[in-house]
Amino acid sequence: MGNKILNHGLYILKSLILCFIITLMFILIESLLLTYTPLRESAIPLINTIIMIISIAAGSIYISIKIGEKGWINGGITGVLYFLILVFLNYLFIKPFIFDIYSVGKFFISLLTGIIGGMIGINIK
Repeated sequence: MGNKILNHGLYILKSLILCFIITLMFILIESLLLTYTPLRESAIPLINTIIMIISIAAGSIYISIKIGEKGWINGGITGVLYFLILVFLNYLFIKPFIFDIYSVGKFFISLLTGIIGGMIGINIK
């Protein structure tokens, strides 16, 4: 039982690392596009949401394939933890957390993307 919980925790950690590696790669591409193309800064929130969705989906698919059961729960956990880590990093480096409709929307997008990604991962396996 203890070994299963440890493995589960390690897979969650690995899926979160995968999420943030994908996020960093896409943010680098986004910054290059903003610098060298006529892409407007007003597109940043939409692009960041798309990056978040892609990252959470990839991490959720990964964890579901690795664990092989309860994909929607594992994906949902990945999405929620990703969101909470982003909120913490935002609070730590940028500004205090403001609880508004925007943050609630991002939370539910993270949760639903994780759940859907988890279900996709289970069905891929």
